[in-house]
Amino acid sequence: MCGIYGSINNRVPPFNALKKVLYHRGPDSQNDFFYKNIYFFHSRLSIQDLSENAIQPFNYRHLTIVFNGEIYNHLNLRKLCHEFKFITNSDTETLLAMYEKFGFNMFEYLDGMFAFSLLDKKKNQIILARDRAGKKPLYTYFKDGSLIFSSELNALKTGINNIEINEKAISAYLRCGFFYNGYTAYKNVSEVLPGHYQTIDISTLQMEKYKYFNISEYYTQHKITNLDDAIIRLDQTLHKSVKSRLISSDLEVGAFLSGGIDSSLIVAVAAQYQNKIKTFTVKFEGEYDESHLAKMTANKYETDHHEINISMNLEEDIEKILFNYGQPFMDSSAIPSYYVSREAKKYVTVILNGDGADELFGGYRRYVPASLGIINFAKIFNLILKILPKSNNKKSIYNYIYRLLALSSKEGLDYYLSSTNDIFEDEYTFNSNLIFNEMDKYIRRLDNVNLSKLNHMLLCDFNILLPSDLLVKMDIATMSHSLEGRSPFLSKYFLELSPSLADNFKINKIKTKDILRKLAKKYLPKDIIKQPKRGFEVPLSSWVDGSLKEKIFDALNTNNYSSTFISQAFITSLLTNKINISREKRAKMLWTLFVLENWYINEA
Repeated sequence: MCGIYGSINNRVPPFNALKKVLYHRGPDSQNDFFYKNIYFFHSRLSIQDLSENAIQPFNYRHLTIVFNGEIYNHLNLRKLCHEFKFITNSDTETLLAMYEKFGFNMFEYLDGMFAFSLLDKKKNQIILARDRAGKKPLYTYFKDGSLIFSSELNALKTGINNIEINEKAISAYLRCGFFYNGYTAYKNVSEVLPGHYQTIDISTLQMEKYKYFNISEYYTQHKITNLDDAIIRLDQTLHKSVKSRLISSDLEVGAFLSGGIDSSLIVAVAAQYQNKIKTFTVKFEGEYDESHLAKMTANKYETDHHEINISMNLEEDIEKILFNYGQPFMDSSAIPSYYVSREAKKYVTVILNGDGADELFGGYRRYVPASLGIINFAKIFNLILKILPKSNNKKSIYNYIYRLLALSSKEGLDYYLSSTNDIFEDEYTFNSNLIFNEMDKYIRRLDNVNLSKLNHMLLCDFNILLPSDLLVKMDIATMSHSLEGRSPFLSKYFLELSPSLADNFKINKIKTKDILRKLAKKYLPKDIIKQPKRGFEVPLSSWVDGSLKEKIFDALNTNNYSSTFISQAFITSLLTNKINISREKRAKMLWTLFVLENWYINEA
């Protein structure tokens, strides 16, 4: 795992400046490479082949690569490249061998998380590529005949003199809670999309974009309808994915362990390949504490278990945590993710997590109405919504019914945002812009594909929420502490298997992730299997009205950037709590605005 930076036809930032801004992603060594009008920089976190032979930029004949990530099946892939004379045990060299033999067809073989730039001197081009799910980030800046790329926005900006804010993207961020489909907070800056690669001619900078992976194709293929067969394949795939993420490391691998099924299954399988695996659980006070459930799995598999009592100093740390993202990032679970990663790094450098299971196997409660067709039924009662009092308890049955009725009258983007982050929906109307139109068009286009309502939602989440929010959070939270996060549920094999499973294997009546729960009976205590999905919930409303209240009020009271997009009168009504909404929704709005304000102050 590493940090990368490079450019074509651009001034080269001072080496020490790049080293400083990417050091947390790769503290073990920093090196660079010049070729004609091209510059490559690499900051290394040594995990596979710790020798100096594997340092990057890595050169082989006419090829040079800077690579961030891991290819978990790379030793098996070497068997396909008999003619290549390997001098290291690194997956970096395997990537070059695969490119030499298969060209761009190599992507279909790779099981891993990656973002890389490869210079091919024979073809006079560089290739920028990103893994199927978008685990590893890769940002690009393209303007006035020059190109810059990097693992992080803060590093990218070191090579740009005057970077401009993209206010259409900021407006979309406020409403959505994330930056959609490669957009960023800046003009001329975008992300290479998951499952894509780009070729750039180093003389003309002509760019071509290609999509090598499309998960929707797997959703339209033949379905596995035999439950016993499906469970066997699921079990085999879990073992294959976990094992490869354990053995493809020359350092000890640990695991995050919550009280949920996903991480518990990963730990249960990992314990069969690694004795006394180190496990880490966040311990919150009160309703957010699941440490007692995690301890059941830890005890069953005799892990080296660590309960982390998060000691947070939000007043002191919040700006630092948010700054790491390089642009506004509103997912408040980034805060505990930051702290638990910091603590885990004291023990290990590589960590397993359960990312992706919910989006592939139907882990959210909002999937249930879509699966059962309840939304259409709820439309009949939609008119009574006007006379019902608003819900003030996020976890109540009343809140669930209230939101269901509200959703029943919505379509396209309105429906998707209301059912996911639900920040300003129904309370504030944003002006339409190109990004909203793009999102709405994409969501509605899926309606015309031969997909069930459940698979429609799973596809939207995999292509929108997962790469734009959840994976960004975990990448930055872990890499801020030089900790590598590995996600077995996002393996190549799961991305091919999960879409082929029948809908009722995922949502069975009102039971979420049913097939995972059935598999879990083989491995986990009953109390864990029956637990509902909770997510990485945080006491946001307590923070907004407690330790962060003064900061938020000072940032938003007057003369704020947020009022460019949302009226100051509405912001003031939120600050003074003179608006009839739930405590949680108010906190989410204020938090989203504060995150924007905090970022803008650093930009000014």
